[in-house]
Amino acid sequence: MLLVVPQGAYAVRLGNDASILQRIPVARGSYYAITFSAARTCAQAERLNVSVSPESGVLPMQTIYGSNGWDSYAWAFKAKLDVVELVLHNPGVEEDPACGPLVDAVAIRTLYPPTLSKGNMLKNGGFEEGPYFLPNASWGVLVPPNIEDDHSPLPAWMIMSSKAVKYVDAAHFKVPEGARAVELVGGKESALVQEVRTVPGWAYRLSFAVGDSADGCMGSFVAVRDRTRVVFQSAFYHMKADGTLCGPVIDDAKLVGLRKKPAARRLML
Repeated sequence: MLLVVPQGAYAVRLGNDASILQRIPVARGSYYAITFSAARTCAQAERLNVSVSPESGVLPMQTIYGSNGWDSYAWAFKAKLDVVELVLHNPGVEEDPACGPLVDAVAIRTLYPPTLSKGNMLKNGGFEEGPYFLPNASWGVLVPPNIEDDHSPLPAWMIMSSKAVKYVDAAHFKVPEGARAVELVGGKESALVQEVRTVPGWAYRLSFAVGDSADGCMGSFVAVRDRTRVVFQSAFYHMKADGTLCGPVIDDAKLVGLRKKPAARRLML
């Protein structure tokens, strides 16, 4: 299997039960996102274990989203020490010694907790805060499901599904607003979720851009609980001409409280 290395001239293949490690000085208590490119070398369901003690996560590589065999992944953690050890580990044990994931271009970026902006109850609704984009990585950054992880590479958002979502930038994709957006590449298996505080009985307006800047969606709902989950999910599966997965691009999500739903009145005739 021949793969072109996306960044520079070299990459690392992790054989059976192999690891690479680097010690990184960080600010204790801060949040960080790791971005790296990886590719499968065999047809087996390869995976990577990413860890910064005491946190770890397993990134499945069964689905290939990039047309050239490479995908970029993001994983987040909170620094518990002043110096942490980042470990990329291949937990697999394959019969073929030539198998094992390829890893290239590892980067780290500080994540800043988003705050509420005026007129929007959703945090990071424009998806401007997120993981680092690797140079020349025109395929975006996959944010895997983080149901079991403590932190998300997309601050304030959770990926509560079986497939990843793709974090895209304006340099390589058509982004409706700002410089960043999210593409739902897994159809019904990709779900972007944020939980917000709501008041039962009050009406709220949810608006967002989808597809491109010339197309927008808007809808309203009435809260029934004091916490409401806003979920973006594609109803269909989509593929490009080269067979890679794609989907609608979501950006500029806003949630606004309107007023309490008026009580029903009865007319006596």
